[in-house]
Amino acid sequence: MSKVEVKHPEKEVSTGAYSAGVLIDGWLYVSGQGPLDLKTGNVVEGSVEDQTRLTLSHIGKILEAAGCAFDDVVKCTCHLSDIRDFERFNAVYAQFFPGVRPARTTVQSVLWGGITVQIDAVTRVPQKGAVSQGSRRSE
Repeated sequence: MSKVEVKHPEKEVSTGAYSAGVLIDGWLYVSGQGPLDLKTGNVVEGSVEDQTRLTLSHIGKILEAAGCAFDDVVKCTCHLSDIRDFERFNAVYAQFFPGVRPARTTVQSVLWGGITVQIDAVTRVPQKGAVSQGSRRSE
């Protein structure tokens, strides 16, 4: 199977030489997303909670474009500019993954553009006719 690019349906500005998502062999790999304005590419200022919520919202749109949902995500790598924000970040993150949560690594990193959070995800694409646990979608 060849690679297929998955684009964020609302992103208007390119911020780098990468695909938002890549589908291959039943897996979706979502590139690191951050709290960006999708029309301008500028960082959206706000608390770590605000930036986490926006970042996960961007991931959700990419998942949806590929026929996936948050309950299909199996692994996330999360970068925080300040690890002391972990509890605040984690409280928002948990709202997006209420069931069996994905495996996760969270580290402190120097992040581009002054963002406070960046998250990437690995997702198993549901098979046609299957319904993911916790999902109301049927394909």
